[in-house]
Amino acid sequence: MASAAAAHVALVSKCTIFPFEKSSLTDLKLSVSDLPMLSVHYIQKGCLFTRPPFPIARLISLLKLSLSHTLTHFPPLAGRFVTDSDGYVYISCNDDGVDFVHASATHIFIRDVIGSIDVPHHVKEFFPLDHTVSYRGNFSPLLAVQVTELADGVFIGCAVNHSVTDGTSFWNFFNTFAELSRGVKRITRQPDFTRDSVLISNSVLKISADGPKVTFASDAPSKESIFSFSRESIQRLKAKTNNQKLNFDGVINIVEVMAKQSNDPLKIKTETEAITPMAEISSFQSLCALLWRAVTRARKFPASKMTTFRMAVNYRHRLQPILNPLYFGNAIQSIPTYVSAGDVLSHDLHWCAEQLNKNVKAHDDVMVRKFVEDWEKDPRCFPLGNFDGAMLTMGSSPRFPMYENDFGWGRPVAVRSGRANKFDGKISAFPGREGGGSVDLEVILSPETMEGLESDPEFMQFVTGY
Repeated sequence: MASAAAAHVALVSKCTIFPFEKSSLTDLKLSVSDLPMLSVHYIQKGCLFTRPPFPIARLISLLKLSLSHTLTHFPPLAGRFVTDSDGYVYISCNDDGVDFVHASATHIFIRDVIGSIDVPHHVKEFFPLDHTVSYRGNFSPLLAVQVTELADGVFIGCAVNHSVTDGTSFWNFFNTFAELSRGVKRITRQPDFTRDSVLISNSVLKISADGPKVTFASDAPSKESIFSFSRESIQRLKAKTNNQKLNFDGVINIVEVMAKQSNDPLKIKTETEAITPMAEISSFQSLCALLWRAVTRARKFPASKMTTFRMAVNYRHRLQPILNPLYFGNAIQSIPTYVSAGDVLSHDLHWCAEQLNKNVKAHDDVMVRKFVEDWEKDPRCFPLGNFDGAMLTMGSSPRFPMYENDFGWGRPVAVRSGRANKFDGKISAFPGREGGGSVDLEVILSPETMEGLESDPEFMQFVTGY
């Protein structure tokens, strides 16, 4: 790793890729979920692959052609922002094209990227449009793709304007790009560009002439690590959170029902007896609670300090009528849960996870519409960051099809992200490569907090690799 630490990624070429067919799509108005993202960085996500069994020159030609065909199905990504005289912001699907970058780092090996729990600095150089704020979509491409050749691999990284896509839309684009690259003739997941829901508002977001300001210090000292949790480890954690037991195969076969407030002894019900189990906490909420407790311990707060755990929730299926699952744009809202440090640490995993569970369950059609109404009363950009030192912000999702990206020579070896939108307390959840419910957490913390997390026995007993 010492030699890789000084790695340098060299530019080979850069060009503009245009849609294979001209767009007939009308301008798309930014919604109440798109506009707040104008102050955040472009999404930077990508996949690491083994080196293809054909020359890099052929790979670059293949990816340029398939990207052109992909843009035909995703014309907004080849457009630019325009603002009308009333202050409304639109995506003009004007076929202005996207950036395509070919870079070289042939002294870096796959093991240099994924061989440690710590994410090496040179991974950040695998992404284009670094530090670009989404507002710049008025002047810059809304999408850029960078292909970086390594000694024994290839990294395909994308930067996409966050006011144009959320994670669901981003990975649908990336999956389609991979499909067309490996020769699929008809795409399987056609995006939905309709703009006829409650998200399309008459409220105007007023922005200064020089654009909105990023609300976090992206240059603050931090450490980035990736913690892996196997399927079996996640099952153990979920069972512990729900007060359940596992058999030797890791399958839940006994449910422990909490005793009533009376002095009745705790009873273990057989599978033939009728029981009324507690509301089950999901695997992901269990994992969030585990992290919340460990980071709170590592931050060494007084018991009275209020902590915040934010979760990005996809509301496509929560609105009534529901949005198309392939609705293109942002359909996420950030749900905060507030609990004092004392309560986080004095209660068990189930209690902490239950606080998250209740907030997520409560986020129904009524709540989504209330978020919309509140924004319309006070249009503003989303304040991303850790303003009091006691926040955790969970983004991305282990449900995203990040490993369903075969460009023609196999699935990814790993998923990584760039420098965008990272600060102390920012967490991203990825599916584990082996699938089956495994999860990787990309965790950004101050160096001293990360040191505490890595030595936390409750947390580390469930970490199975990196």
